[in-house]
Amino acid sequence: MNELNLRIKQLIIDALELEDISPNDIEDDAPLFGDGLGLDSIDALELGMALKKQFGITLDAKSDATKAHFASVNALAHLVSQQQDTNNPQESHRA
Repeated sequence: MNELNLRIKQLIIDALELEDISPNDIEDDAPLFGDGLGLDSIDALELGMALKKQFGITLDAKSDATKAHFASVNALAHLVSQQQDTNNPQESHRA
């Protein structure tokens, strides 16, 4: 499990107060809504605010792309990586 995915999983657990779940219980590609983790639209709003606070990313609640970003932990990690690279282009070139 990579560090960003682990941070996002912990953020989901903390922001939504999922006390009976550990990061290892959340699969990277599992759906966050519906039959997956079972989140709902209120959870999405809370998670969106937590992502903005933790990672400084901006989201458009009405965008279909935003809905796609909330599909899984991997999708959220991709969004965070993209926005961080856009906001810090020099950081993305360091190795």
